[in-house]
Amino acid sequence: HREQEASRLPYNVVNLAIAPKDRSVLHQRIETRFKLMLEGHFVDEVRGLYERGDLDISLPSIRAVGYRQVWGYLEGEMDYSTLVEKGVIATRQLAKRQLTWLRSWP
Repeated sequence: HREQEASRLPYNVVNLAIAPKDRSVLHQRIETRFKLMLEGHFVDEVRGLYERGDLDISLPSIRAVGYRQVWGYLEGEMDYSTLVEKGVIATRQLAKRQLTWLRSWP
């Protein structure tokens, strides 16, 4: 529907995106950012949701990247270092899907 609307606009639309050239830089930034999230009380935030008792891992909001990994940590499925590793990997996978989507832009 949006593409139809865009084709009727009286001006040209240019899609712009900022994407890193060096994937290793992106991976390092992802790792740094995830660790900063954990240091910034992200585990406490998820623990608050976990302890409510009315939420579970089947909910889309809890399955989001980061939340899913911390939830597993709180359930005793992994230790802290595995939480970090799995969170970084999941974020890298999300970034890869996003970059693939960006490359599909006309």
